[in-house]
Amino acid sequence: MRSDYLFTSESVSEGHPDKVADQISDAIVDLFLSKDAEARIACETLTTTNKVVIAGEIRGAGIMDTEGNWAPGVEAEIEDAVRQTVKRIGYEQSGFHWNTLDFSNNLHPQSAHIAMGVDESGNKDEGAGDQGIMFGYATDETPGFMPATLYYSHKILETMAADRHSGAAPFLEPDAKSQVTLQYEGGVPVKATALVVSTQHKAGYAEKGEGAEPGRYEELRQYVTQVFRKVLPEGFVAEDTKLYINPTGAFEIGGPDGDAGLTGRKIIVDTYGGAAPHGGGAFSGKDPTKVDRSAAYVARYLAKNVVAAGLAKRCTIQLSYAIGIAEPLSVYVDTHGTGTVDEAKLEALLPTLVRLTPKGIREHLALNKPIYSRTAAYGHFGRDAEGDHFTWERTDLVDKLKAAV
Repeated sequence: MRSDYLFTSESVSEGHPDKVADQISDAIVDLFLSKDAEARIACETLTTTNKVVIAGEIRGAGIMDTEGNWAPGVEAEIEDAVRQTVKRIGYEQSGFHWNTLDFSNNLHPQSAHIAMGVDESGNKDEGAGDQGIMFGYATDETPGFMPATLYYSHKILETMAADRHSGAAPFLEPDAKSQVTLQYEGGVPVKATALVVSTQHKAGYAEKGEGAEPGRYEELRQYVTQVFRKVLPEGFVAEDTKLYINPTGAFEIGGPDGDAGLTGRKIIVDTYGGAAPHGGGAFSGKDPTKVDRSAAYVARYLAKNVVAAGLAKRCTIQLSYAIGIAEPLSVYVDTHGTGTVDEAKLEALLPTLVRLTPKGIREHLALNKPIYSRTAAYGHFGRDAEGDHFTWERTDLVDKLKAAV
């Protein structure tokens, strides 16, 4: 395991077109789970210039029948959820406006063959909604047990979004990206070597080109620089740290008007910023019977508890499933040479603490609730567990792990 190196992660804001799509998809998940906790949802979203299209397969009481007929009022609720999501993000631009965008709803009933394979019936336990591999990861290098590069990338954009919403930074528009490169020494992050922010802005704040107003870009640059210094630990932003702030020179046209967005296209931003493997499945738009989402959550939960218990400084966990089969096909633990307990022992122990079937995961983490809209920007992991939200970030297995080893 290398101890001295540079590593980079990126994040994107809530106004990035792909994240707009993710938030719309999860708004639909929450809407349907609020009507039926056992609803089946797979909602994909496309965003482009003044247009939102949703499509996918659904099933649920009080939502849609097997013939594709909507329950009274649900179609209007769906459209309102979409428009209110876009409004909350802050899009009121000529190329993408919550009130004037064209909306198309193409949701339809879930395949009866999928339902037959995954539903609980008789002596058959609920099966996985698909095959696949899912990873969870944790590291002790930040308070949230997340890779520092991703942790600070998220925090930069969260800070900027809060200032935009509050009016403290009125020149900002919703679309933005960040990137953080840190220098590691002895396996510990010690400084930033490069920091990047590209943020959509109001007219006049371009560095160069038509419409650039003297002094405006410098105002934006100074603002972003102070965000860097506020978010990163003291001393991380040094004299030799390279700062790239809107390096293209102008960023007025952004969001879905500047680039089409799709659900599930920012899975590395959603997870570990490239510091850990990803199985390939996206989260947003899926109800918790889909193991792409729920098994990735429980794998993070287990990995975080292993690290929080002091059993390793870093931990990666892989789970695998087959469609229609309840129990995982494999459980793999890697503590990257930092563990104090044999990985094989952890592989045998962890499934005794949490039943790793789709139903077992949903029940243990209380996932059948409308809790997903908050996950769809700034990462699904490393967040504070609050009530029903982010239950997979709890460290309530620590005592059991310590006692068992």
